[in-house]
Amino acid sequence: MDAIMDLSASLEDYLEVIYHIVEEKKVARAKEIASRLKVSRSSVTEAFRSLSQKGLINYSPYEVITLTATGQQVAEDIIRRHGALKDFFTKVLAVEDRLAEVGACKVEHAAPREIIERIIHFVRFIETCPRGGTEWIEHFKTFCQTGSTRKNECEQCITSCLDK
Repeated sequence: MDAIMDLSASLEDYLEVIYHIVEEKKVARAKEIASRLKVSRSSVTEAFRSLSQKGLINYSPYEVITLTATGQQVAEDIIRRHGALKDFFTKVLAVEDRLAEVGACKVEHAAPREIIERIIHFVRFIETCPRGGTEWIEHFKTFCQTGSTRKNECEQCITSCLDK
C-alpha cells in the first residue's frame, strides 16, 4: 500500500474510475475513462503509464485496462476513504448529498490517513453510543437547519445521561 503515498489526487481519481468501470464491465477502456473524468485521451495515456510504472494497472497501448492486485487494494482503500468521508458529511454534519460528494472527493486526497481513520471511528461511535446514536445525529441536523436546540429535549437528555 506504499504506492498510495506517492499518488497524486489525479492518479487516485483515475484508479477510482478504473475500479468502478472494471466492476461494471470487467475491463476499462481509455475512451470511457477519459469521458468519465472529462479529460483528454493524451492525459489518460500519461496517467496509464504512471499507474503502470507503479504496478497498479495492467496497461499496453490500445489494449483494455485492468487493475493489478495491488491496484485493486489501493483503489478499494481510496473508495473506502471517499465513502467514509461522504458518510461523515451527510450523516453527521447534515450536508446535502451532492455537496458531500464534492467535499469527500477533495478531502480524500488531502487529509492524512490517520484523520480519515479517526473520522470512520467517530461515525461508528456516535452511531452506536447510547449517548449519541441516530437520534443525536438527527438533533444535530435540526440544529444546523434552525440554529437552535429544543431546550427541553436537551435538558431531558442531560438528566437521562446523569441518571445512568
